Amino acid sequence: MPSASSAVSDSGRPAPSSLWRDRDFRRLWVGQTASQLGEHTSLLVLPLFAVLTLDASAGQLGVLRAVGQAPILLLSLFVGACVDSWRTRTVMVLTDAGRTLALGAAALGGLLGLLGLPALLVVAFTVGALSVFFDVAYQASLVRLVRRDQLVRGNSALEGSRSAAQIGGPALGGALVSLLSAPIAAAGSALFFALSFLSIRRIRRREAIPERSERPPRMGRRIHEGLRFVVGDTSLRTVCLASAAFQFCFAAMMTVYLLFLPRELHLSGTAVGLALAATGPGALLGSVLAARLPGRFGYGVVLVSAAALGDGAFLCVPALHGSAAVTLPVLLAVGFAFGTGGQLVNVMVMAVRQTATPDGMQGRAAATITFVGMGMTPLGSLLGGFLAQEWGLRTSLLVTAAGMLLSPVVMALSPLARLGRSLPARAEGGRDRTPPFA
Repeated sequence: MPSASSAVSDSGRPAPSSLWRDRDFRRLWVGQTASQLGEHTSLLVLPLFAVLTLDASAGQLGVLRAVGQAPILLLSLFVGACVDSWRTRTVMVLTDAGRTLALGAAALGGLLGLLGLPALLVVAFTVGALSVFFDVAYQASLVRLVRRDQLVRGNSALEGSRSAAQIGGPALGGALVSLLSAPIAAAGSALFFALSFLSIRRIRRREAIPERSERPPRMGRRIHEGLRFVVGDTSLRTVCLASAAFQFCFAAMMTVYLLFLPRELHLSGTAVGLALAATGPGALLGSVLAARLPGRFGYGVVLVSAAALGDGAFLCVPALHGSAAVTLPVLLAVGFAFGTGGQLVNVMVMAVRQTATPDGMQGRAAATITFVGMGMTPLGSLLGGFLAQEWGLRTSLLVTAAGMLLSPVVMALSPLARLGRSLPARAEGGRDRTPPFA
């Protein structure tokens, strides 16, 4: 078997100096960027359609967001077990095709006047389910395409593409809904997924899928292996707990936030899109800093500090009053700070997970963490809708924003806070070659 340190000719993976020269990595990057643009556009288009066109109540908006997020809870563990045995390129191509068709159908239905709340629920669930497959697959695909010592650089590049999508997606979606219509905005999302499909299907490198035994373990056993592995690893277990606390409160906060901006601050769809898009430039900065700050200050210090500063930025939003000329600049600054801190956390947590996990467990580890963390988002969205109806928008926004600070508290009290300037090496079998927290 070729050494993990081999160059392209030996291992099929690009050498450290040629990451961006590798055509397959560039195709993955382009596909990921387009996919994230489609996702971030649709994540704004569907709620805005419900709020501005269908005059959805707080409870209805909470249900819509929960339905779109429910596949994370329902499918993540199953998807993780499958992706470890499938070619990630095939998974990504099929899910891009499916999301293109789903949003294309939504656009057509909207143009014909048939896109009501029930249809929005179906589209949201379909797109959410396919996105679970894509997100788990692309995380596993990077490990199969590049060397382990390139994971931070590769993750920074892919997370940078997600940052670009966070800039363009919400702004474009809000502008299309305001200036044209929700069906046109849905069609725009479908086009992005089609572009991702065309790019990823051109990846030519044959993936090194972990060898299967003559009698592959049953699905339930594979899922159990993933759960046991994550629970048994201190760093991954902490990531799960911190992610669950953050995603639950963030989903609740975003449900209230999407109502607060147009109804309390009286912002247009375009202004709402700009406020949400502000996380993008911050995330771009976070991607750059993620490749530099940990080596200088240590992963633990940067991880906890970034989470606290980014999540805490939203605490000032409930106090905002006045015209858009006053409130929008503050919202842009809040989004920028949240994007910077959040991206630092995303890149470092993903690098921790990928480094701590053997190749044959990558999909299941990613899916297990997604299941525990993102699986809380449907419940958070429902809670946000309930609080907005019972407590009012400002009080609910303050409570849910404060709850987001539970995540950095969990990390600060864990061994993650003591991570040094380099991540621990881990053998393929899952045993540490160095102490787990350097």
